[in-house]
Amino acid sequence: MAQILQDLSNAMASTVEELTPSIVTVDARRRMPATGVIHSADGIIVTSHHVIESDENVGIVTSDGTRLDATLVGRDPYNDLAVLRINASDLAPVSWAEADALKVGNLVLALGKPGEQVQATLGVVSSLVSGSRWKEMREALQKRHEEHGGGMRRGPGGRGRGRRGRHDHGPRGRRPFMGMALADGHIATDVVMYPGFSGGPLVSGDGLIHGVNTSGFGRGISISVPVSTIASTIDTLLTHGRMRQGYLGVGVQPARLPEGLVEDQETGLLVVSVEKDSPAANAGLIVGDIIVALDDESVTEVDELLALLTGDRAGQEVSVDIVRGGVLQSMTVTIAERV
Repeated sequence: MAQILQDLSNAMASTVEELTPSIVTVDARRRMPATGVIHSADGIIVTSHHVIESDENVGIVTSDGTRLDATLVGRDPYNDLAVLRINASDLAPVSWAEADALKVGNLVLALGKPGEQVQATLGVVSSLVSGSRWKEMREALQKRHEEHGGGMRRGPGGRGRGRRGRHDHGPRGRRPFMGMALADGHIATDVVMYPGFSGGPLVSGDGLIHGVNTSGFGRGISISVPVSTIASTIDTLLTHGRMRQGYLGVGVQPARLPEGLVEDQETGLLVVSVEKDSPAANAGLIVGDIIVALDDESVTEVDELLALLTGDRAGQEVSVDIVRGGVLQSMTVTIAERV
């Protein structure tokens, strides 16, 4: 047993050593710097969105101590990702794992470089987050915060973005928010996210990178954005410079449905405002309607509607199921792209 533990210990130390050239310090906020991962040899770096406080004056420190100015390519607030570019041509990119390669119970290392040296922490994969699992995690954390006198993290401008959020557009501020509904595949771990670890890699026993770690979805929750999402975000930002986001043009809040009206669904989203000339207005949605489904997917909370308004739905006609005057009915809406 002692030899097994020693071999494992040596293997983990070797993994950290091998990955060190691919991990950088990201200096883009007033407090402690964060971490970034080198995606390509020509200077593309991925990190966490919430650690980039300004679009300018972003600095990168490579493993040999070289400090370089970085340009912000773009942000993906919903997945807490940002893509940077530095003027370099001989960097050491990481090796990304295949999507869905991790299993619950796998040992993983979380690496960070907020200072001069790469730091590491060990943990296990606690769950692969589906929409329902993320909802459970949020609710448990919300309950814990309330018991300690806290509350849900508020979005930009101080407006709540959790269960009582009221808008269907994405956050325009610098931080993700706990009301967000994660897409399936995000990785929850029990690793300790030390200060400055956000933006660093999640590493499996074979030395491959399975995600980018972030504490930006809430205190006490360690989430890693999976490689499939990272690849999609990098491709979109390099092509368009921004993430596309679907748009309805309604203000909504959760509301209880008449008992038994919709099978297995107790709440929907009450429309409290409709923007002029918006997709919702053009489709005939009015204040007082209760949205219960979009494109045959049920919606009970604001974050579920947000998760369905993906950029690839922009321009598409989709069905919207509503309750109007106590009667369930369906209409068609053409989702626009938020500019």
